[in-house]
Amino acid sequence: MQKLTRIITLSVALTVVSGCSYVGVYKRDIPQGNLVTQEMVSQLQPGMTQEQVTYVMGRPLLEAPFDSRQWDYVYRLDKAYSGVEQRRVTLTFDNAGRLVNVEQQGDLSRDLPISTDSGMGPAVEGADPIDALPTPTQRAPVPESTPDSQPVFMTE
Repeated sequence: MQKLTRIITLSVALTVVSGCSYVGVYKRDIPQGNLVTQEMVSQLQPGMTQEQVTYVMGRPLLEAPFDSRQWDYVYRLDKAYSGVEQRRVTLTFDNAGRLVNVEQQGDLSRDLPISTDSGMGPAVEGADPIDALPTPTQRAPVPESTPDSQPVFMTE
């Protein structure tokens, strides 16, 4: 009976430990939305057209569905082992399509730790697509076949 209790206890303990990891799970930072920096926002001037704003900031992540005069640029960085950082810039245009108001939320002055490693994954903006191609490998030369050559079959 005591042996059976030890076996059951050991089995339950192994099952519980195998399902829970105390060493940690690999996590990575998850950026989402439009990257918004203080440099970009400082280029905005009242009276700019929507095309000029698009040139500076890019297309907005959100356009108000019932009012096309408001554009929202939202950036959210879910840091792997810490909190979430969110930035938001709301631009308001008048009826003529000119910029009249800029609202900021979040700390736009801090640099964000964005990984630009050259590993596998999506291409980095501005990177040369040729650099993403794998390097050619050396291959053994393929013997040329002639019309006279016949396939050779080995038999035992």
